[in-house]
Amino acid sequence: MPESKSRRKTSSGAQSASTTKAYKPNAVWFKPVMFGLMIIGLLWIITFYISEGRLPVQAWGSWNIMAGFGIAIVGFLMTTRWRS
Repeated sequence: MPESKSRRKTSSGAQSASTTKAYKPNAVWFKPVMFGLMIIGLLWIITFYISEGRLPVQAWGSWNIMAGFGIAIVGFLMTTRWRS
């Protein structure tokens, strides 16, 4: 019985290496800003509670809690883009 010709196989290693993106590490400032925002948000909330609502911005009232959480959440969202 005749044998069929074998098909040429492309090397999957060479193909996958050319199609993947080379990820560069983050800039030097990225990690300090990320952790800084998380800490500033936490300190904002702690300051609000310790000062019984007089600080950081008295006119905002309870919205100071949202401001503190908002700052901290921006820092936490930066962790999704962190590459070492």
